[in-house]
Order: sequence, then structure tokens, then C-alpha cells
Amino acid sequence: MSTAAPSALPLTRLSVNQQTVKQLSLPELADGCAKEGITAVGLWRAPVQEYGVERTARLMRDAGLAVTSLCRGGFLTDPERAARARALDDNRAAIDEAAALGTDTLVLVSGGLPPGSRDLAGARERVAEALAVLGPHAEERGVRLAVEPLHPMFAADRCVVSTLGQALDLAERFPAHQVGVVVDTYHVWWDDQAPAQIARAGRSGRLHAFQLADWITPLPAGVLLGRGQLGDGSVDFKALRACVEDAGYDGPVEVEIFNEALWARDGGEVLRETAERFTAYA
Repeated sequence: MSTAAPSALPLTRLSVNQQTVKQLSLPELADGCAKEGITAVGLWRAPVQEYGVERTARLMRDAGLAVTSLCRGGFLTDPERAARARALDDNRAAIDEAAALGTDTLVLVSGGLPPGSRDLAGARERVAEALAVLGPHAEERGVRLAVEPLHPMFAADRCVVSTLGQALDLAERFPAHQVGVVVDTYHVWWDDQAPAQIARAGRSGRLHAFQLADWITPLPAGVLLGRGQLGDGSVDFKALRACVEDAGYDGPVEVEIFNEALWARDGGEVLRETAERFTAYA
């Protein structure tokens, strides 16, 4: 990693992922961001669909908020034909939703092992087969597919792509404007190969998103909701940011935290704290 500590990021680089303040409705999120000087958000499909895709797009535009990503597509590992067809249809819909919201980045979580399977390589190959189908559709809509590797503890049930190297092995089969990767600090901070893989992604123009969350222990039951507020855990954010910037990334930096303690607090307070922590730690 770079030895020179990068300077503080301006607040204009911050994007707050909707899940960080899950307790806020979309209008509340827009109002809260305006109050804190936050100019960008990452959105999730379920609340967007509930509010209405076109209505959400209009709300974000009227609030002056850029949509930096849509979460999530993926879950592409089922070998059964009908299930695969449903997954592809759902991902095509997610691509269309991303385009309607004005974001060029759809985050993909690959999916875990099918029930009873131990074939990681086969599951990853099915992800590649799906990307071959979805990539051209995404290109037509002006959307990039961003494959997100998740920490290995999620390999069985959620994501068979566990490292940036594995994500790039998949992405590099396709044009960079169709398929790239997400660098999420929560999932890659532990990997001593991450700096080299970030540089590899940069060389091929595949750094499509950079997300922040801290690693805190002990992990909660279920582990999915163990992402910590910036500065509360073990992640060296500035070192990882130096890596992505050295690799040529100068886009939005999205804070994505799933944490029940944050969700139990006032959402506006969490937005304010997130902006403060971003300035201090990112």
C-alpha cells in the first residue's frame, strides 16, 4: 500500500448508501442529505420498488442527489433451468431500474452454493455464464455490472466470489465497460493481495465502485449486520483509499453499513455522524 497518507476527502466525494440509514424513508433520506450537505446516495431495489422507480428518480433529481449505485443484482448460482431464467429476468429488471435512476453502476452479489452443493468452481462458472448474457443488456442501457467479492464467511450462503482476484478473473472475460468490480473495505481489508488486485483492476479500467464500512468484533449472530461505523473497528481506510486512487479511481466513495444499533438511532443523527466520520477517517 502507498506509504503517504492521503489528504482528507471533501464531502462532495461522499455517497451515503441507503442501508446505512435504513430507518429513513426515501423522502427523509433526501431531506436529511440536503441538511448535511451530502450530494450523493446509493440505493437499494426493494425500497425503491416500493416507492416507485420513476418516482424515486424524480425525487433524487429534485433533491440534487446523484445516485452512485443500485444494489443489488446477482444470485446467479442456481443450476436449475427455471430458477436461472428467473434470476436472469430479475437482473435484467435491475439493470433497467439502474438506468431509470440515472446510475451507471449495478452492484452484483454472485450468490452462494446451491443447497447440497460443495462445488465452488462450478458455482463461479455459472456466474460467468450469466454475466455473458447480462453484459450486453447492461451495455445497451448504459449500465456497468460491478461484481462485489464478499468476505469468505459468506461463501456458502451468499457469495462464492470471495476475493478481488476471483472477481477480476470473472470480470476480465468481458469488456471493462460491461463488467468490473466493487472494492468494499469490509470484505477485502484482511487480504494481503488486495493492493495488487486493486492495481490490476485499475489497469484494466474495472474499478467501478469503492465502498466503506469498518470491521468490528465480536461479530453479531448472523454476521451480516456486523458492519461498523467508520473509525469503530480495524480497517485502515486511508491506506485502502490510497490504493484505489493510485489505481486511478476518483469517483464517489460510498459508505454502506448494515448495523442494527445505527438503525435504532435517529436517522438524521446517523447521517451527520457518517459525514463527520467520513471526513475524519476516509
